[in-house]
Amino acid sequence: MSQLTCTDLTLGYGSQEILSGLSFTVNAGDYLCIVGENGSGKTTLMKTVLGLTKPLSGSIEFGEGLSHRDVGYLPQQTDVQRDFPASVQEIVLSGCLGRDGFRPFYNKSDKALAAQAMERMNITKLQKRCYRELSGGQQQRVLLARALCATQKILLLDEPVAGLDPKVTAEMYELIESRNKADGVTVIMISHDVDKALQYASHILHIGSDIFFGTKDEFLNAKKEER
Repeated sequence: MSQLTCTDLTLGYGSQEILSGLSFTVNAGDYLCIVGENGSGKTTLMKTVLGLTKPLSGSIEFGEGLSHRDVGYLPQQTDVQRDFPASVQEIVLSGCLGRDGFRPFYNKSDKALAAQAMERMNITKLQKRCYRELSGGQQQRVLLARALCATQKILLLDEPVAGLDPKVTAEMYELIESRNKADGVTVIMISHDVDKALQYASHILHIGSDIFFGTKDEFLNAKKEER
């Protein structure tokens, strides 16, 4: 069943058009990787799906009674965010904000959800540690746990393994895949690594001067025909 349908989108800022004629559908349980050259509009697309940026034209519709509030988001980190002076538990818990309307406190359900997310990301032992003291890979696990607290339905991940070493990168990909396969969480991930995208994704969206959307096998067949 469709969770997200984008129809004839034109993306950009102000009057500056970045991308046009973009249409694709994401169904429950899909693992969609968005690939393309730098500056092609990948992050802009993700921000548009989140409602942070309005499309210049076209439409974005959520299915199954979903809305922007049902989407967990892991953005690219800035240097300021990496130095954030809060505990792991506090950051993971903050993913619960807005789940049922904004509340001034966390309830037992929130705390149980955060504990479960930390366990799934293998960071329970780090919950009292200061976020700024963690390694890059540990920080990404924390942010992924936070995104899982925001939703159990759709995760939007903007290059979640950027800057990580190969071993930690492999671990992150396995953690993301396990949430997709074991829990049925829909994954939409921007990736600069096409080979890894093909290894894990069920569907590929390539944007740029040429637009492609389809299954992984359809993408591979299209590449063969180009040769």
